[in-house]
Amino acid sequence: PANWGHHLTDMLFGAIETGGTKVDCAVGSWPDDVRDRLRVPTTTPAETLSRVTDFLLAHHRKTPLSAIGIGSFGPVDLKAGSPTYGYITTTPKPGWRNADVVGPVREKLQLPVAFDTDVNAAALGEVRWGAGRGLDSLVYITVGTGIGGGPFDGVCPYHGDCLEGLASGPSMEARWGIPAESLPRDHEGWRLEAQYVGCAVANIMLTLSPERIVLGGGVMRQRHIFPLIRVRVVEILQGYGVLDEIVEGIDDHIVPPGLGDESGIAGAFALAVEEVG
Repeated sequence: PANWGHHLTDMLFGAIETGGTKVDCAVGSWPDDVRDRLRVPTTTPAETLSRVTDFLLAHHRKTPLSAIGIGSFGPVDLKAGSPTYGYITTTPKPGWRNADVVGPVREKLQLPVAFDTDVNAAALGEVRWGAGRGLDSLVYITVGTGIGGGPFDGVCPYHGDCLEGLASGPSMEARWGIPAESLPRDHEGWRLEAQYVGCAVANIMLTLSPERIVLGGGVMRQRHIFPLIRVRVVEILQGYGVLDEIVEGIDDHIVPPGLGDESGIAGAFALAVEEVG
């Protein structure tokens, strides 16, 4: 990208996106120049991070990398100077509670490492190259492994019926008995999901007034839910607190990621570049 300067496009970086199901790792100068890629299942921290760091180290020995960017599922500790900086903290992912992510990467590669949440990284990727280009404000929401239809207690191990407990991919599967992607398009589960996500989006619009809201994650790959969410948001707002042009242009205000499934890894590249740039 022009605003990075030509010297940065000559550098190579490592990008890591950790998820509850898989970890995506790439080497390149930026997202349109990926030289190699590795996807591994999220098993134990030791096994998963060992496979990722071995992959990056092999590339680093052949063609030196300048920095590593990591966008991680969480919750994570982002406070510089904290003894658990770079750790995943109180996650419901089995085996990953209090797992050090940055430490093993930094120790094996001996490189600068930039670390942020997976959603912040995805938002950064969308701002650089996707649906947020040219905007001053953007909110990115992921509805996947983590974030009416009768009583349902929710699946969040910490809060039960919080938004993640009611609207995440695992909650949809627990409620309906099959994975979300297998539900028919006209299934009542999608209307209920649109209600939950629509309430979250309406609250964000009233609280932060972003120019655009991007909805990513595995559940949002089912693009047929977007019209349901947009209609529900307009119904919830009832003209309160938002400009008419926002409501009239709701299709352009609530959108899927411009980079598709690549937002997170793109953001990890951006983190690495900013670390040295």
